Formats: sequence, structure tokens, C-alpha cells
Amino acid sequence: MKTRSDDLELLLCVVDSGGFSAAADVLNIQVARVSRAVSKVERQLGVNILTRTTRRTELTDEGRKFVNTVRTALQSIQVAEDDIITRGALPAGRLRINAASPFIFHQLIPLIQPFKLAYPDIELELRSNEGFIDLIENRTDVAIRIGKLEDSTLHAKVLGRSPLHIVASPEYIARRGMVKLPQDLKHHDIIGFSDIKSLNKWPIKGGELVVPTLTASNGETIRQLALSGNGIACLSGFMVDADIASGALITLLNSYRLINTEREKINAVYYKSSPVAKRISAFLDFIKPLLQLE
Repeated sequence: MKTRSDDLELLLCVVDSGGFSAAADVLNIQVARVSRAVSKVERQLGVNILTRTTRRTELTDEGRKFVNTVRTALQSIQVAEDDIITRGALPAGRLRINAASPFIFHQLIPLIQPFKLAYPDIELELRSNEGFIDLIENRTDVAIRIGKLEDSTLHAKVLGRSPLHIVASPEYIARRGMVKLPQDLKHHDIIGFSDIKSLNKWPIKGGELVVPTLTASNGETIRQLALSGNGIACLSGFMVDADIASGALITLLNSYRLINTEREKINAVYYKSSPVAKRISAFLDFIKPLLQLE
């Protein structure tokens, strides 16, 4: 007997939400129905897909392989159905986007209104996260990430590069003195990242991992701290170009700055067989030429 696709979809929901009760809440159905569907799949396959304890539900080794295959197959079916249904029509439905909060503030928010005018039937959901995430676990369709990508299972679309600048406020420099050489940084207040330590390696010749005297979990907080005269920071151009142009921040160590580093890269990542591929393409093709990255 073949397994029904709706039973498989219930199984995936259990996996993605972390348990039977959570899946029932997401789908607004009874827990018993979810449990019956999973038990039916396991009975037909003759193997245990999930291990259940009082605290959590986890995939067995066999279950992990099966779920990955099922997910890809169901997504392919969904893409094929959407292609037939929406052929000739504008993409419609929800699109869940994840990006670092500074990118959302400085780059995406100014583009939301014109995008909605162009694609009125796409419902955008913006979520911020400062580090790399699991798209499935975080229920994300497309993530925009800054820096080197590690996960080769994802499809990446290059959105551009944004040079890094070492900056401080004029008030801070007037109080503490100009930075002329990289080694001068040891005598200054350094604002760095608390959670992603690799971001504290600044792109300067002979540069090492800086030791922050003040840390924050996201780039926008670091920007605000720098603007308020709390120290020296290293931030992407898309965040501070306007501040530099207005004189609110000044750039330091320009002659020592390295360019075209991995950290300058900005990519959008998503699964190739995503069921919302048309929505993703519409969004990325729209924003790419409008981003102000340099």
C-alpha cells in the first residue's frame, strides 16, 4: 500500500515543529490525527521513523534519510503544481525572509513598499537573525547572509558586495586622538560583536582578531554605539555610508584596509526545490538592482 501524501505532510510538520502537539497546534487539528498519520507511515514502512520521549521527538537514522527524500519529493510536486496554477499570473502567497537586523533596517525596509506595489499578492514576513540559521528549523524561505557561506546544500544568489569600514565619531577622535597605525588600536576603545567572534577580525594589513572593550550582539547596536562616541567599530558600508557622507562617522586606517574579503559578500540562500521558488525569484530579482551596498 502506498503512503498518502497528506500523511507524509503531517509527518514533516511533526519533524519541523518538534513534536506531535506542536504540529497539531500549527495545523489546528487534533493530536490524535497527527499521531495516527505518523503511525500509519511507520507501519507501512515497517520501521520506526521517530523516537518519542516525554520531553522530545527525534528522528531515527532511517527516519532522517526518509524525511529528507520525502521533503524533496513533496517540494518538487508543489513546485510543479504551482507552475501550472500560476502560469501567466503574478506570484502569490507568503514569503518568509530572514536577514541580519541592520540589513533589514538599511536595505530591505526602503524597498518593501515598491515591492508590494509590484507584487501585491505576495505576503512578506521579515525575521531578523544575526547568524547563520537552519532554513527548515526556522521556517524560512530565503535568508540573506553577509560573509562566507559554508552550507553547499543551499542555492546561493549573489546580491553584491559591501566594503567594510573602520569608523569612529569625530567626537571620539577629538577626545582620544587619531588612529594612524593598526597597532594604535590597542590603545583605543573597540566596539565588537559578542556572539560571532569571527566578525572581530578586521580587514587591515597584518590585522589580528581585535579584543573589544565593548560588545553587542548586532551591527545596528554597534553602529549606534559608534555614533554616540563610544569607540571604534568595523561595519559594512551599507550601514555607515550615509553616516560617513554626513560626517557623523569618519573612516580610519584607509591605507591599511584590505578589500574584496570574504566578509564583504552578500548572498541570498534558499533550497533549489523550494515550493515558493517563484516568490523568491520575484523578490530577489526586484531588490538586487535597488540595493545600496557600496
